[in-house]
Amino acid sequence: MTSDIENLLSWQTAIHLLDILVVWFVIYELMMLIRGTKAVQLLKGVVVIIIIKVVSLYIGLKTVSWITDQVINWGLIAIIVIFQPEIRRGLEHLGRGSIFVHNNKENENQNKMIDALDQAVQYMSKRRIGALITIQMKTGLEDYIETGIKLDADITGALLINIFIPNTPLHDGAVIIRNNKVAVAAAYLPLSESNLIPKELGTRHRAAVGISEVTDALTIVVSEETGGVTVTKNNELLRDLTRDDYLKLLKKELLVTPQKSSHSPVVGFFEGFFKEGKH
Repeated sequence: MTSDIENLLSWQTAIHLLDILVVWFVIYELMMLIRGTKAVQLLKGVVVIIIIKVVSLYIGLKTVSWITDQVINWGLIAIIVIFQPEIRRGLEHLGRGSIFVHNNKENENQNKMIDALDQAVQYMSKRRIGALITIQMKTGLEDYIETGIKLDADITGALLINIFIPNTPLHDGAVIIRNNKVAVAAAYLPLSESNLIPKELGTRHRAAVGISEVTDALTIVVSEETGGVTVTKNNELLRDLTRDDYLKLLKKELLVTPQKSSHSPVVGFFEGFFKEGKH
């Protein structure tokens, strides 16, 4: 009897731990999804409203408490209306995420993008044409996309080269790539204030480091002075990369391998299920 009770308690403890882990995982994914978007400001506003609600209940401000109740009750509908594009993109991101196996078509598109980037980087590097290209990863870049000129164009080497030709309308600023499309050109990125950045590096490199400090975006910089190729990601600055170096890095970050997809326990479960079904 005692053994049964102990087993039951241990099972319930495991269920509670799983419950907590799932909730924290969902919260973490949501936080990663809204970083760099207007939803961050919305989240701050929600936190302020909750604090006001708690304080008003504690000290007995009934009118303030009633007003915050109305804001909370109607706020969900308002959030759905205002942030409908972001919610749609979030659901699309979830559908493309690690829960499902990425198909060969996605890797094919990524390979085409890498080829276009390589063509453009090689051309601009040899001619010392400055360039700043940011690729959106998991973190949204909506706030920065809004500062640029909308293109929504297919990625080609010729397009990227023409954007950064000196003295053209779009050459000053960053190209932002999202969902295998050139979303915008001439966008403004946040400049890093880090003292660790070498003094000889200019504004493009500071912008590349700046965006890597606040998002997980992958950014390629071609130096106007030396033609050197630099890549930044997760606050890392990788300078003077050879063609082989940056191609290897791009493929590592952008291509989905079987090893990566197998990390998902959900995918592993369904793969095992279907394999057993075939037998």
